[in-house]
Amino acid sequence: MAKYKITHDRDACIGCGVCASICPENWKMDDDGKASPISLESDADCNKDAAENCPVQCIKVEEVG
Repeated sequence: MAKYKITHDRDACIGCGVCASICPENWKMDDDGKASPISLESDADCNKDAAENCPVQCIKVEEVG
């Protein structure tokens, strides 16, 4: 299974929750209304879908192995 490195621009995040709904294995909504990755390295394929569906494109996912 591939491993992914996640980069998240928290300042650009608008808190829409798309990432958390698409990939709850690795995304959560914080008390301030913005999203955060649970882990910056994950094997959850849904991270790619979360990045592709982010309306402000503040999530980058790179395959690392």
